[in-house]
Amino acid sequence: MKANVGGMDRAIRITAGLVLIGLTLAGQIGAWGWIGVIPLFTGIFRFCPAYTLFGMSTGCSSEKCSTEKKN
Repeated sequence: MKANVGGMDRAIRITAGLVLIGLTLAGQIGAWGWIGVIPLFTGIFRFCPAYTLFGMSTGCSSEKCSTEKKN
């Protein structure tokens, strides 16, 4: 698995996932809040299968990273 979730995207996913799970545990929202495990896991593992399907990436591409390190 190649990381395709960048820093800001990762922080938003983890925060949103934790908020949804927390609200579910607190009884503020229904069981649908458990959907928060998806953004939480994609943020933790820095990999989003949907990004792969659409050819997207918010992370650092290998070409971009290699040129930045050379400069």
